[in-house]
Amino acid sequence: MRRRRLLCSLLLVAAAGMGTAAAPPRSAAADAATPLDQVVPAPASVRPGKGAYTVSDRTLIRVPGASAEVKRVAEYLAGLLRPATGFALPVTTKEGKDGIVLRLGGRDAKGLGSEGYRLRSAGRSVTISATRPAGLFHGVQTLRQLLPAAVERNTAQPGPWQVAGGTIADSPRYGYRAAMVDVSRHFFGVDKLKRYIDQLALYKINTLHLHLSDDQGWRIAIASRPELASHGGSTQVGGGSGGYYTKDDYREIIRYAASRYLTVVPEIDMPGHTNAALSSYAELNCDGKAPPLYTGTDVGFSSLCVPKKETYDFIDDVIREVAAMTPGRYLHIGGDEAHSTSHEDYVTFMDKVQPVVAKYGKTAIGWHQLTGAHPAKGAVAQYWGYDATGADERQQVVDAAKNGTRLILSPADRSYLDMKYDKNSPLGLAWAGYVSVQRSYDWDPGSYLSGAPADSVMGVEAPIWSETLSTSAHIEYMAFPRLPGVAELGWSPAAGHDWGRYKARLAAQGPRWDALGIGYYRSPEVPWPAR
Repeated sequence: MRRRRLLCSLLLVAAAGMGTAAAPPRSAAADAATPLDQVVPAPASVRPGKGAYTVSDRTLIRVPGASAEVKRVAEYLAGLLRPATGFALPVTTKEGKDGIVLRLGGRDAKGLGSEGYRLRSAGRSVTISATRPAGLFHGVQTLRQLLPAAVERNTAQPGPWQVAGGTIADSPRYGYRAAMVDVSRHFFGVDKLKRYIDQLALYKINTLHLHLSDDQGWRIAIASRPELASHGGSTQVGGGSGGYYTKDDYREIIRYAASRYLTVVPEIDMPGHTNAALSSYAELNCDGKAPPLYTGTDVGFSSLCVPKKETYDFIDDVIREVAAMTPGRYLHIGGDEAHSTSHEDYVTFMDKVQPVVAKYGKTAIGWHQLTGAHPAKGAVAQYWGYDATGADERQQVVDAAKNGTRLILSPADRSYLDMKYDKNSPLGLAWAGYVSVQRSYDWDPGSYLSGAPADSVMGVEAPIWSETLSTSAHIEYMAFPRLPGVAELGWSPAAGHDWGRYKARLAAQGPRWDALGIGYYRSPEVPWPAR
């Protein structure tokens, strides 16, 4: 899944232009409002209307009868809009027929599910209705994209701030829409993860998968096994000091993600990809000897000692502590590239570990090699295969799906954001081939694995592995513009999937990323507006 030696890193820093409040105001005609159907991900249903709503210095954000959580969504919206507009945008619980209204429940919210929303825009108001606060939050992201891109800047801009008239009724195709960050090969601190979480939220991603352990680094503090972090987390690919999350750090990541309506899924990869753990505790090795720490990028050489009781005491300690800190439903146990573990030992290992996950109240996710063992009832397999994956391996996954194992799809040659765009990409790997922006978008999760029941697909994920990535700028260059396409596959109806229309909507995101300071790859496949 991740191969080859470390490539040369290239720091790519975005240069965001800064507007000024002193610029002369533009006319409304010069700033036609963004059509309701031009956002990413594409809404499920759009009915254009007449006119437009204009956010002004008299706009209130209304949350009539709201809970504290809805008020937080309203304050989040106000915080987004205030810097560029220069408006006060006070949040009030008073009823009214003007302003921006966030409303939980009511007739407009019926049938939208837990993440859906309805947005109505007219001359006097914009109203977002939803059944749950998550739906309001997703509606806020749509409203954000309907405003001019300059609204993302952190200094006052001239406006005007118009929202096209009409109605959007929207809800997701899949309930699981994820992005993964490999913090093991290179460590990314809390602030870097928060930055990426904000970017994920803009495109309605609702899950953050953290790859917390691998050969090159162990990144989560375990009180009962302190050497995992202090020793196993002390380095990274190419050397350097590495790092790890304290329990307070991890809780802060979870809290911040939850404030953006993302759930954290922690991954402890095993029985392979375990050199950092093996180096930290000698008893986890069959010969009782701890190997040195590893800073390369090879895979498949490490394995926990399957026959030893100490291995399962260790696993119980780790899963108990990680599960206790994690409010989400899922805990990822890895299971890929266990080339140093015999098939018999692999099956034995997975048969013993999956019940430990259940014992501590979580549902196990494993990479799709789990389907070569005995997936537990309710377990989820994450498929990372690609065009070169053998028919037998694919069929194994399909058969498991037919028997009730649910699937997350993250094909390496479609959704791996660390794959090079083309031969000239300065970052990334290419073992799965080059992954252009069109290729990352132009596939259907519902029919990707031939023979797998459509309802076995739980959702999609866009992983980003970090052999060659060590900064936020690196992540952003590889994620944008491909991440929004994977997000759209997870959210939008399959019937509207069309590269020609999508690339035009994607191009319109460029100025927004410029305003946000995101240094993205200006793919020649996309008709970007001139800067």
